[in-house]
Amino acid sequence: MTAPQRLTDRKREAIIQAAITEFRANGFEITSMDKIAATADVSKRTVYNHFPSKEELFAEILNQLWARVTAEQEASYRPDLPLRDQLRQILLAKVQMMGDNNFLDLARVAIAATIHSPERAQNMITRMGEREEGLTVWIRAAQADGRLKPLNPEFAAQQIQGLLKSFAFWPQISMGQTGLSPDVQSTVVESAMDMFLACYQL
Repeated sequence: MTAPQRLTDRKREAIIQAAITEFRANGFEITSMDKIAATADVSKRTVYNHFPSKEELFAEILNQLWARVTAEQEASYRPDLPLRDQLRQILLAKVQMMGDNNFLDLARVAIAATIHSPERAQNMITRMGEREEGLTVWIRAAQADGRLKPLNPEFAAQQIQGLLKSFAFWPQISMGQTGLSPDVQSTVVESAMDMFLACYQL
């Protein structure tokens, strides 16, 4: 039973990677399931066995994107450690994830496919908002511990993530700039922390 399951998993992954390739090259609307099957080197039936529709295949790509986003959001608040040290760990992990080529590929596919579909875009934004909860939880815990001023944790989390994305995400997505070097990543994170803590730390 194990070997066939692994083959099935490999085919599923090949289909997803082929879909990302085709969506990036041709856009969501033009890409066909036939083309995805050909690129993945599997039958069209195999594609439909895994994904009953192109929308469901796209949804799986978004799920992978959200999983990548949330994987870096698991740091728990520590009352015994300096806020800056904890925040640095969270933000550096986020900036490094934003610079990952696989993550950027998924993000480009998602953004391109949602630009002309408000309904699809709204669903993506809603679900990504739900998934970016880790930093919000950390901020809320630090606030409850009396170390941050009264503030809206969701707003503050979005604010500091916006500072990161303006350097480490949007230039790469929209203008094709190369990813940030480790030194520049560190500079961006330290500057974002300076602004955040100057505004909100008690």
